[in-house]
Amino acid sequence: MLAGVFSWITDITDTLGDWSANWWFLGAVFAIAFFDSIIPIVPSETTVIIAGVAVAVGEAPYSLWMVIVCGAVGAFLGDNTAYLIGRGFADRFALRASRKPKFAARMQWASDQIRERGGLLLITARFIPGGRTVLTLSSGITRQPHLWFIGWVAIACTIWATYAAGLARLIGEPFKDNHTLAFWVAFGTALSVNVVIEVVRHVRAKRRVHAIERSSSIVDTTT
Repeated sequence: MLAGVFSWITDITDTLGDWSANWWFLGAVFAIAFFDSIIPIVPSETTVIIAGVAVAVGEAPYSLWMVIVCGAVGAFLGDNTAYLIGRGFADRFALRASRKPKFAARMQWASDQIRERGGLLLITARFIPGGRTVLTLSSGITRQPHLWFIGWVAIACTIWATYAAGLARLIGEPFKDNHTLAFWVAFGTALSVNVVIEVVRHVRAKRRVHAIERSSSIVDTTT
């Protein structure tokens, strides 16, 4: 069964690899990056990597910077769309918060976290599938300033697209004779880096919670 799944995935990557040799694939990079910001099941990073590999192996009729621009602009517009969707539901969430104190406390905590660490969160969340959608929606729901959001999302999307396409170009070049292997090496490397980012984020969050708990216990003992 595992061999069948692997074969199916390989067939898909081979097909996408064939498609990436056409100019219109840049449109696919843009569209998938856009929709991935709203519906986190769309593989935007995979598409950017495939386009980057196509450049690396010399099969693409476009340049790497075009891949980066299409991916970054698509992601930027998608993130802003998610923000506006969240903003559209802000009144409903505020009404619920006015009726339920616990929900209001969670809303306030989320708003404070985004306001205090939002820039860094928006950058790191861009590398976490699903995480970026939750954060962009939350930014709208908690009514974060849109101009502030636009600035940080522009930085985050540029870093993300440059990283994915650039890594594919760098890793894929030594495997010019094997497009599929080039993709898997680049994709595996990108996935490993994303896992490391998530682990580091989780460890730091856990340490922060422990530090707050220790501070609270010290205050309790002194009072």
